[in-house]
Amino acid sequence: MKKDNLCIAAIRSLIIDGINKANSGHPGMALGSTPILYTLFTKHLVANPENPNWINRDRFVLSAGHASMLLYAMLHVAGYKVSIEDIKRFRQLDSITPGHPEVGLTPGVDASAGPLGQGIAQAVGFAMAEQSLRGIYKEGYDFIDHYTYALCGDGCLEEGISQEAISFAGVQKFNKLILFYDANNVTLDGPLAMSNIEDQKKRFEASNWNVLEVKDGNNINAIDKAICKAKLSKDKPTLIIVHTVIGYGSKNQGTSKVHGSPLGVEDGKNAKVSYGFDYPEFTMPKYVYNQFKKTFAARGKKAYEEWKDKFQVYSEKYPEEAKKFVSTMNNDVSSLVYDKGPYFEPGFKDATRNSSQALLNILNKSVYNLIGGSADVAGSVKTAIKGETDFTPENRGGRNVNFGIREFAMASIQNGILLHGGIRSYVGCFLVFADYLKPAIRMASLSHLPAIYLFSHDTIAVGEDGPTHQPIEQLAMLRSIPHNYVYRPCDVNELAAAWKLALESTNHPSCLILTRQNLPLIEGSRSDDVYKGGYIISKERGEKPDFTLIATGSEVALAVEAQQKLLMQNIDVRVVSIPCQELFLAQDGNYIKNVLGDQYEKRLAIEMLSTFGWHRFAPNVMGIDEFGKSAPADDVIRDYKFTVDEVVRRVLEAI
Repeated sequence: MKKDNLCIAAIRSLIIDGINKANSGHPGMALGSTPILYTLFTKHLVANPENPNWINRDRFVLSAGHASMLLYAMLHVAGYKVSIEDIKRFRQLDSITPGHPEVGLTPGVDASAGPLGQGIAQAVGFAMAEQSLRGIYKEGYDFIDHYTYALCGDGCLEEGISQEAISFAGVQKFNKLILFYDANNVTLDGPLAMSNIEDQKKRFEASNWNVLEVKDGNNINAIDKAICKAKLSKDKPTLIIVHTVIGYGSKNQGTSKVHGSPLGVEDGKNAKVSYGFDYPEFTMPKYVYNQFKKTFAARGKKAYEEWKDKFQVYSEKYPEEAKKFVSTMNNDVSSLVYDKGPYFEPGFKDATRNSSQALLNILNKSVYNLIGGSADVAGSVKTAIKGETDFTPENRGGRNVNFGIREFAMASIQNGILLHGGIRSYVGCFLVFADYLKPAIRMASLSHLPAIYLFSHDTIAVGEDGPTHQPIEQLAMLRSIPHNYVYRPCDVNELAAAWKLALESTNHPSCLILTRQNLPLIEGSRSDDVYKGGYIISKERGEKPDFTLIATGSEVALAVEAQQKLLMQNIDVRVVSIPCQELFLAQDGNYIKNVLGDQYEKRLAIEMLSTFGWHRFAPNVMGIDEFGKSAPADDVIRDYKFTVDEVVRRVLEAI
């Protein structure tokens, strides 16, 4: 016990030094929660610093990402490639120890975190991926068997996404998910009681969780016993409430003053004295490293070697299954996606949401690790894979997921699934509700995850449901997220390419924007050209166009009709489809100019959504910058003048 206390004191002291040197950071929770992570790492967590991406490691998510210095200190003493120099460069430009953890930047960080609550949902995604892999592969439990741990604070549990996530985890009975709750009863603005008086124990129990409690957050024996008990659960996730003191050791401990401000040199020294730690700044005694080598590192290395042997046996018994698993471990399923096609006969006409489901069922036959679902709108967004079963506690091999009306958690859970690896996923809802998903989409982009979002009911053509359900600004919002690729296909050919591109991605999200109304197969649509983001879908008759019509989605057919009518008036128009602005803008400048035409002023962009962002392509934009109306779709479309005659009038006016 004495050795444990000395190690905890040393780690707490390093936290103080790192934050003081940066003159920035959050010491409060980091100091209070140190015994929790010390106990977890030295006694339970199974991971291998020499192979930090080993697929069967336990996962740890620091949902309260502002306590990042605690995680960096733990990774350092645990043997990951996080040096004392890295600790000294906390929160500095281009360091691997940023203000909040970022996956892919710091060895040992399993998930980006910081926006409170999302880490809990990502942890649920990790737990779900572990269970799904066990169900997808024959005797998958032979080589996938690990726990998911997460640490949250009061702030995480106040965020609405936390309830969505814990509710879903309870329904799904993710018994290998263990969430630590640092209950220090303090938030940034003051005592927790100012904003929250919930009984968290009853809240979690009502959501079908086990709840354990540790009265003294410095009692590592009690923490250890709680973890051991949590791991025995057979049918419920577990919350471990650990009562801690925020800023433990500081003269301001137990108050909001230590939440987000460095202790400073004097108070830092006083805290170290209270720990019984008398060493110079940034000193980590050898006994701390040795403790972690004997416990965490030794346990992880042994488990890793045993897993390799176990997987070798599995590979000999099920060679094809093992080959599939290895090939998709890093989310790369590009070899499984259709090479060409599918082919659609001229005259084909259907809503792209229906076509998406048809393509999904084709892809499902080869992309064997594809799972997904929707926020209770599978029948409307067409997310269900026909012939497949539901993912449930009784059927972990199911590939249709009922996320319930939990859009935000759904998207964040998908992030956890993809961070885990081995599974490709998609989620869906109406485009107008993309706002509910936005923070999770942003996190997917930041984390370089190949998340797939199916957004249907993409314009005012929603009709009778009215302006609350008719998207206007959502598409511009999605396009504004860095590294997020947004596809609005004009027909099934473009949609087939969009699905292919989305599944070929390994490092960025993709949004597929789908219609409720039927769209015709356009004669000039070409799947291959979708890879360039934009192309000439209907060429002018002469050598050079008099004008260029630019459109996406359902408006491409409108532009082609207008092209024919304008030709009758001796105006030779080119029609350009831009299904993906991000891909189009990534092309060579000459290609973009050749597609759009030389003269900027002789272009009209058409999209039944916000005009925001379109002026980079055309000075004339035909869009909607107000909320919609409730009426039959055709009436609403006519009322907003998305007609052939109006396109013709706008072209004549521009000329």
